[in-house]
Parts: sequence; C-alpha cells; structure tokens
Amino acid sequence: MKDVIIIGAGPCGLSAAIECQRQGLSTLIIEKNFIVHSIYLYPTSMQFFSTTALLEIGEVPFTSPNDKPFRHEALVYYRRAAEQHGLAIAAYEEALSVENNGDGSFTVHTVNKRGERHSRQAAHVVISTGYFDQPNMIGIPGEELPKVTHYFGEAHPYTGMKVTVIGGSNSAVDAALELTRVGASVDMVYRGASISDNIKPWVRPIFESMVAKDKITLHLESRVTEITPSSVIVTKHSGDTSELDNDFVLAMTGFRPSRALLSSAGVLMDDELDKPSFDPSTMESNIPGLYVAGVIASGRNANEVFIETGRGHGKLIADHIASSRLQ
Repeated sequence: MKDVIIIGAGPCGLSAAIECQRQGLSTLIIEKNFIVHSIYLYPTSMQFFSTTALLEIGEVPFTSPNDKPFRHEALVYYRRAAEQHGLAIAAYEEALSVENNGDGSFTVHTVNKRGERHSRQAAHVVISTGYFDQPNMIGIPGEELPKVTHYFGEAHPYTGMKVTVIGGSNSAVDAALELTRVGASVDMVYRGASISDNIKPWVRPIFESMVAKDKITLHLESRVTEITPSSVIVTKHSGDTSELDNDFVLAMTGFRPSRALLSSAGVLMDDELDKPSFDPSTMESNIPGLYVAGVIASGRNANEVFIETGRGHGKLIADHIASSRLQ
C-alpha cells in the first residue's frame, strides 16, 4: 500500500508527488496518457503567459532564453523535474474509480493500455486530473461533422483553407494568427462586443493589426448557429444571419474537467458551480484522506486555476497529511 496515490501527471500532480515525497511519504502517480499530457496538447508554437519562475515545481530551476517560455521548453522542463525527483509514474494507466474502503484507506481501480485491470491501495488519494478530455460543446447542428475540432495543434493542415475560429480568448486569437501565417482565410466569430480583456498584451496589437489589414474577419456579438459541410451560419445578436463559405471550424470554446472520479468516491459537488467540496487550506475534500489539486478544484470556469496557482496545492496537501500522521 502506498501512502499517497496521485491521479494525474500534470504540473500540479507532479508538484503534489514531490511535496509528499519530501514529507517521507511513498507515492505513485497514475496517468492515463503520459507526463504533462495537457501541455502536449497545447498548440505546438504556444508561448506561456507566465514567466519560468511561476511554472517551477520542486525547486527545480526552469531556465529559458525567453522571458515567457514556449510549450516545447515546458515539456522538457517537467520531464526533467520528474526525473530529478525520481517520481514513480504509472503511465498509460487510467483510473476508473476511487473506492473509499471505510477504514481510512482507498482502492483505486485502474486499467492499463493492455486492458489489464489493477486495484491499487493507498492511505490517501489526490485527484489532479486535467480538463482537455471534455470540450465545451456548443450544441448546434453540424458540430459533429469531421471538419469541426475543439483542438488546435498547428496551422499547416489548414494552408489555403477557409477556416472559422469560434471564440475570443487567447487560444482563439493564437489560432487565428497562426492560420494567417499559412495563407488561410480566417473568420473569427465571438459572442462578446470585443475579444477577451485577458489576451496576452504582446499578442493583442498583432491581432488588431491583422484585423485592420483584413487578414482576419472579426464577427463580434455573433455566434455560429449551424455548420454545414461547405459553410457556417453566423447569427448576430440583432438577429441578422449570414452564410460563410467554410472548409474547417476550430471551436475554441474551452474545456471542463471530468467529475467522474470525484463522484465515484462520494465527493460532494456544488450543483450551481460544478465545484467539488474541499477545504482550501488543506485541499481535503469532504471525504477524509481524499484531496483535489489543480484545475479539478475549479468550478465551471476551468481558468480559475492555472499552473502558477495549482502548483501550490501539493504543499498544502503534503503538510496536512504529514500533520495528521503525527496526531
């Protein structure tokens, strides 16, 4: 039996494992994909909003020639941090449920990529799963067409194509700019009166320049109401509609974390905010010994928790577990 099983090998899960090990606790990370899979899913040329110092975990220095590091640098950094701390990671093993044994311990039921099932025992469990598995669906006709995706990796496949980007956040703006660089014709549709106020400040003027030069056609106070194989229907708040020729749709509408593991263990959920019940000073849920770390602790808005804030959850958890063992 392990002292702590951490579910999820993102930056916050890695940080939790490091902090628990520092307290002398035996740990195991269970990850259904591979280390920092969520960062791997970011666009290949994505640059972080945060500085390297705010992304560091386990006192492992994150060095970069850039003030704001890029995705590929973060992948290298978190691999190095995990290796330096000797973290035990069961990759490509999915946690199916967390069973509260009722005796102060838990059983985590898993299945690996070979289809083999395991029951792993732990005195404490930390759920630190991400949110890229569940995109926020729009719920419109045609959203299921193969031309529609909620993920954007790189622009090359869209060279010379007519692409509609849905959304007005950093991910939507970054995608639109990348698309212009490969000669795509870009329509950007957003329900707000202007793009998000949180757009990276060094990106906003470039984006606004592309709009002014008609490299990006911006449809504000509008929404896509239907997608067909060859077009999209855009409806303005006023009720006016237009049909745009279209080859591909990038629905940059965000993601939300899955609550299935929390529910399987009996964690209470706030129906209004879709937020698990936990003590913010310890990150312990209403189930003693079961903790949350990272974005899983957020509500409907997954942007409530970032790496720079979620990385601190691990120390709260480790300190609480260590103190409870002394009682």
